[in-house]
Amino acid sequence: MQAYLKLDHIDKVFTRGNATTEVLKDINLTIEKGEYVSIIGHSGCGKSTLLNIVAGLTGATNGGVLLEDREVNSPGPDRAVVFQNHSLLPWLTVYENVKLGVDKVFAKTKSRAERDAWVMHNLSLVQMAHAKDKRPNEISGGMKQRVGIARALAMEPKVLLLDEPFGALDALTRAHLQDSVMALHQKLGNTILMITHDVDEAVLLSDRIVMMTNGPSARIGEVLEVPLARPRKRLELATSPGYLKCRQRVLEFLYERHSFVEAA
Repeated sequence: MQAYLKLDHIDKVFTRGNATTEVLKDINLTIEKGEYVSIIGHSGCGKSTLLNIVAGLTGATNGGVLLEDREVNSPGPDRAVVFQNHSLLPWLTVYENVKLGVDKVFAKTKSRAERDAWVMHNLSLVQMAHAKDKRPNEISGGMKQRVGIARALAMEPKVLLLDEPFGALDALTRAHLQDSVMALHQKLGNTILMITHDVDEAVLLSDRIVMMTNGPSARIGEVLEVPLARPRKRLELATSPGYLKCRQRVLEFLYERHSFVEAA
């Protein structure tokens, strides 16, 4: 059986003048439909570069990305990205920001009324329907990220790509959004690939955690299964032996990588 999403022998080299830097080396990973996978590692290990390759925003030097056994090497609505910066257009309302993508993707398959209803459906999913007429400068950072997630979900992507989507938020807002994404994943069964620096976030949300070695020439050092039943409740997991064991293993891996750097 073919993997839903496959990262196949990916290398990435950046060239500037006569200097070349190998950022990623021989990345191999398969992700099943409906799986939530997080990638974690120290700064500079190529996490975001790898996500950009999956998104089609940058090309791999060698290897490639297969989605449902078809190569993807350019941006497309089958892979929607939510960045740390919400990237909303400031002159458009919340509703219009989401509708922009919906109109582009579904112009030929949904009527105007259907597209309008679909926009409101996705805003409701992230509890932002009440703010549909507000502009980005009139809502909080957490609300902006909710709109960004709604915009991504509204494209009905096969894979949702999250690039540290909660990194710029305060702790309480971050926790609320993590819970929202967890609930959305439980409800929709979508396939998610997320970049994060946060160990607790990775363990709370993920089915598997991909741990990257340090760059240059970063590789996948270890893939950790997170055998925690869903739905997951944050407070209950705080004292769960399974949660604590996973958290400890990720921390050990990251500290081992840090020690290698200090010894070099």
